[in-house]
Amino acid sequence: MNKFAIGCGGLVVILLIIVFVVGLFFWGTYNRLVGLQQSVDAQWAQVQTVYQRRADLIPNLVNTVSGAANFEKSTLTEVTNARASVGRVQLDSSKAPTDAKQLQEFQAAQGQLSNALSRLLVVAENYPQLTATENFRGLQAQLEGTENRISVERNKFNTTVQEYNVAVKRFPTNLMAGMFGFAPRPFFESQPGAEKAPTVTFPNFGSPAPAPAASPAATAAATP
Repeated sequence: MNKFAIGCGGLVVILLIIVFVVGLFFWGTYNRLVGLQQSVDAQWAQVQTVYQRRADLIPNLVNTVSGAANFEKSTLTEVTNARASVGRVQLDSSKAPTDAKQLQEFQAAQGQLSNALSRLLVVAENYPQLTATENFRGLQAQLEGTENRISVERNKFNTTVQEYNVAVKRFPTNLMAGMFGFAPRPFFESQPGAEKAPTVTFPNFGSPAPAPAASPAATAAATP
């Protein structure tokens, strides 16, 4: 009887140890998934911040450019409409999207705005009196910096999402993820040329103006 009791007691101890180890695994895995999910949401907030920064610059840019005589109104309208399209794609800035379609719509709207801005800045090259103003040059520099930050923050977001998705899909963590609703998150898709930030600089911007051509009279006088 004593041997049976001792045997049962030993079995109970072993079971308690197993339960404790499994509990530690579940506790650690759950906390890790929560931490990774929060990192994804935090990086998404950074992406939203830099995109909003660009959107905030556009009204000043449009006002500055529209002051140039005979500036193409269709180009300004395109930028204004693209910015409005971005505003219609409403995503929670505090939580990364879980629907790939929503993120694709957001990316498409932002891409449309990037293209419209690029065209506006190219057209502005035809207005040297505009590109020479301090206000325009300041906005151009801010846009260039913002486009660089967008590229950086998007890459960081994709890296963070990849780490989270690997953890969610890897066995045995995927068992915990399925139990507690940790679903994979979509990320930004690469596009041709996406490895480089959009260029918003101007040819000859900041370079000295070329020397004026010599007049025929001056050329003749210089000839012996």
